[in-house]
Amino acid sequence: MRPIVAIVGRPNVGKSTLFNRLVGRRAALVDDRPGVTRDRREGEARLGDLSFGVIDTAGLEETDAASLVGRMQAQTEAAIRAADVVLFLIDARAGVTPSDRAFADLIRRAAKPTILVANKSEGRGGEAGAYESYELGLGDPVAISAEHGEGLADLHAALAAFMPAAAEARAGEGKGAIRVAVVGRPNAGKSTLINRLLGEERLLTGPEPGITRDAIAVDFRRGDRRFELYDTAGLRRRAKIVDSIEKLSVGDALNAIRFAEVVVLLLDAQQPFEEQDLRIADLVVREGRALVIGMNKCDRVERKELAPKHLRDEADHWLPQAKGMPIVPISGLMGEGLERLMDAVVEIHEIWNRRVPTAALNRFLPAAIEANPPPAISGGRVKLRYMTQPKARPPSFVAFGTRTNALPESYVRYLVNGLRDAFDLPGVPIRLAFREGENPFAGKKSRGGLGRRQAGARKARKRRNG
Repeated sequence: MRPIVAIVGRPNVGKSTLFNRLVGRRAALVDDRPGVTRDRREGEARLGDLSFGVIDTAGLEETDAASLVGRMQAQTEAAIRAADVVLFLIDARAGVTPSDRAFADLIRRAAKPTILVANKSEGRGGEAGAYESYELGLGDPVAISAEHGEGLADLHAALAAFMPAAAEARAGEGKGAIRVAVVGRPNAGKSTLINRLLGEERLLTGPEPGITRDAIAVDFRRGDRRFELYDTAGLRRRAKIVDSIEKLSVGDALNAIRFAEVVVLLLDAQQPFEEQDLRIADLVVREGRALVIGMNKCDRVERKELAPKHLRDEADHWLPQAKGMPIVPISGLMGEGLERLMDAVVEIHEIWNRRVPTAALNRFLPAAIEANPPPAISGGRVKLRYMTQPKARPPSFVAFGTRTNALPESYVRYLVNGLRDAFDLPGVPIRLAFREGENPFAGKKSRGGLGRRQAGARKARKRRNG
């Protein structure tokens, strides 16, 4: 029997957008106005290898049970009772609201397996709201953007834990397999590389660009490690894509990146670091995937162009957002460098999963501040008190302090680079968010003027009394 997943939350947090994303079509109306969805809407959803029924619901609101909104909420509560898993959405940009807290209590009373989903988490403001959702007590939030399709791999992992049949099938197919997407511009040699790794002509290749259309998954074993390799269509600039089939192929390739753990970006060694290469690499980093650069067709260039120091300097110059990522000269056609490439995939996968102890982070933070204090903003100091790592995949950190929203981007980059160097995190995206500490004097009236008057009166009395 298929599992049922209910999407619930207050109005306008993106429930219908996520519903449409899961069912693969615009089945539910979406609008910026709250309250567009009224009845329950059911659909057949697919997320990676998971298949399940999904229910879109009306926004939860505190209201009279006999009113229209009250009857809409009754439909939502019925969906919760019918569901095997509840996705409780909050708006990460808005943070946790009193309504979110009230309905978190309602969901806890329902005693259903619940996944807390922080939607609209794209960007720095969204990340901060996602970390705030820990206070709801519903476990680790899954940060996604339903509109842009970000974070779906993490949502897949959270749902798979509640779907044993799918988990068992996946374990039978390849326990512990590392998902690797091979991407690049058209005719970069992606299919040729995978064929050489497999030792057979598993994928169609040729001199014509654009042969690959679907994202093809193949299993690959190397020693005791298993991999799922995804061959993808070549990614061109959006302005050059006019054919409808190519649009679908590019969409498939982008999904492969989102569901991958490690992405191998193939560059043509004869024309490396083209603008489109940099765009693809930036997309991989924004999706939070680990990045490995494969400098393909190295048999066609002079050896001095492949000197390790030269490649390292070039990669760090063009891709500072993933500084230190592995860059491996290879030839998919001749079979050169493939062992080093797969070693790099395993190594970067381990770094991508790495956790740093909180004690080590709080030794790092004071030392970093002492070496380079945060700049004063409008005469006031920015204070950073402590830091923790709430999640890995990729390594994500939260720093707590006051006036952190005034930190310039240059100082944020300084801290990110410090984390990368101090804890050996080369080549993986690092997420750094900031949380404001609560002001103990917020909401209290200042008594500064009264205190000064009282002190003056005491001094006057002393003078009169001699």
